Amino acid sequence: MFHESCLQACTQGKGAGFVCVGVSSRGNGVNKLVDSEETFSVDLEPVGRRATVPAGMTLLGAAQSAGVEIAAVCGGAGTCGKCRVQCIEGKLSESTAAELRFFTETELAAGYRLACQAVPLGDVKINIPPGSLSTPQRLQIEGQETKIAPDPVIEILDVDLVPPTLHDLRSDTVRLTAALADQGVDRPFFGPPVLRSLSTVLRDHDWSLRLALRRLPTVCGRAPADRMRSGGHPKVQPRREVVGAIRRDQPVVGLAVDIGTTKMAGYLVNLMTGHTLAKAGLMNPQIAYGEDVVSRIAYANDHADGRRVLQERVVEGVNDLVGTLCVEAGIDREQVVDAVVVGNTVIHHLFTGLPVAQLGAAPYVASVSEALDIEAEYLGLKLAAGAKVYLPPNIAGYVGADHISMLLATEAYKVTEPTIVLDIGTNTEISLALDGQLLSCSCASGPAFEGAHIHAGMRAAPGAVEYVQIGTDGVQVQTIGNRPAVGICGSGILDIVAELRAAEVVGHTGRMDKNHPRVIPWDGGGAFVLVDRAETHNGHDLLVTRRDVNEIQLAKGAIRAGIDVLLAEAGLTYDDLGAFIVAGAFGTYLDLKSAMRIGMFPPIPLNRFKQVGNAAGSGARQMLISQAQRRLAESMVEKITYVELTVHPSFTDIYMDAMVL
Repeated sequence: MFHESCLQACTQGKGAGFVCVGVSSRGNGVNKLVDSEETFSVDLEPVGRRATVPAGMTLLGAAQSAGVEIAAVCGGAGTCGKCRVQCIEGKLSESTAAELRFFTETELAAGYRLACQAVPLGDVKINIPPGSLSTPQRLQIEGQETKIAPDPVIEILDVDLVPPTLHDLRSDTVRLTAALADQGVDRPFFGPPVLRSLSTVLRDHDWSLRLALRRLPTVCGRAPADRMRSGGHPKVQPRREVVGAIRRDQPVVGLAVDIGTTKMAGYLVNLMTGHTLAKAGLMNPQIAYGEDVVSRIAYANDHADGRRVLQERVVEGVNDLVGTLCVEAGIDREQVVDAVVVGNTVIHHLFTGLPVAQLGAAPYVASVSEALDIEAEYLGLKLAAGAKVYLPPNIAGYVGADHISMLLATEAYKVTEPTIVLDIGTNTEISLALDGQLLSCSCASGPAFEGAHIHAGMRAAPGAVEYVQIGTDGVQVQTIGNRPAVGICGSGILDIVAELRAAEVVGHTGRMDKNHPRVIPWDGGGAFVLVDRAETHNGHDLLVTRRDVNEIQLAKGAIRAGIDVLLAEAGLTYDDLGAFIVAGAFGTYLDLKSAMRIGMFPPIPLNRFKQVGNAAGSGARQMLISQAQRRLAESMVEKITYVELTVHPSFTDIYMDAMVL
């Protein structure tokens, strides 16, 4: 690690021209003192930070001086390979012997380097893959802005009304209809929720306000006048529905929510510009009634009011999320005039109050698969009075609108070479895309990657172990925030199992070597002492148990089996894959090399992988601001063939093989 006083001298420009370039406790020949006053600019993307650093400072030192936390378990010695970066522009020092161990010639030619080894020779621009960032930094870039031209279903009009008098007794709706007619809006529709608040809003805003209007579906007309105006074709102009009324200086905003089995992510978006105003995440309150969708189906079936309770809990969670987002963005709920919500099929049904009993038994049929538009008030959401919630179509019983949203955001429907696209979560959805056609499946990967069912599991918070290196000289861990160890987050447990396997502490079946000096008796299967009690926050040994290893085996085996089944269905091999896209919050955190080392992902070149963060949330935002993206999502379903793993003749054998480490 960098010595604190030395790093401080670096960042403050002290030291009479001598610059500390990351003093490592091991010393690797790259970290040294350089006598120079020349400085270079290091642009760190996609974090959006820039550092001005003295000549001779490594990229790792540059990132740390800018407050960007790059993973460096070995403290910059070049032995862990965690600090992978890619040089996009500019020139770096020659590759070191340490880097030649971690990169192929192709990767080096593409600009991949270890941040602790590479030194800028001029101004450079660096791309930092999500897996090289500490967890809080990865969260910052998760679900990046999507560039779609705004074309929302909502239109806005500013109106000024003449207040009523004793000589003008027109009703409020007639008065507003006349004002809208002057702006070319004929026969606006007012729903009951809007009517209940309209009179108050008009007077509160002194008869001058901004209206949010939603285009109603075009209908066929029969009136002779309509036919005459359309040259004999019986069409009428689409009507508009008034969905909200706000002050004229307020922007109209939309809500996009990705409801996961364990967590939910929400975004507030300016509907006219497409700019994301705020984003936040919360736990799904339904988790109190079951950690996975199967247990929630059981709760809904076994309790007379189970379905109602689960619907109310998840809606309460979304309302809490909206409240948090509104505070962050400095807006009122009445400005949220449209919403898009995505989730797997079970979550979709529970959110809308639809039956789920049929999803719990073969053949696992959804109640509805088509896209839905539902009044927010009907669902219990506290948004603008007439706001509606758009829910994209579902694919099958366990592959829902969130997967459609992810496919939309990653543009998997466009690929011309075989591409695996998967969204890792408690329920993992996988698609194999090729030439506009998609094979999809779903596998129950469980909550282990969320830290659940792990002995020392915890969420990604300060003190959580996120990276590990086990070598002949002992165990090195990196915790979030460099705090004393408290527990292990999801990416950490994956990394640990990969390291335990590489160090032969566990065998290919997951059995622990009980003769290893750090393995202690525990519940019949043994436990590995990851961090000694003298170095933990709570004064207890931080353990990784045999059962923890088994949980990861089950989860990774399900994912790998799903991948292998889809490839077998298409008659393809791993070598045929041109790209491998990993989505989802956990997919952003995980170390790709660790995932391959334990067999969760197939052994293909690392440069074929792409981690895209919460793509389901990004797709939801696209559909929020674009009618065309909604139509594209609805048409995509026709190109998807669903593969039910539970009845696939080879699944059991493939799954058993896939659990091997």
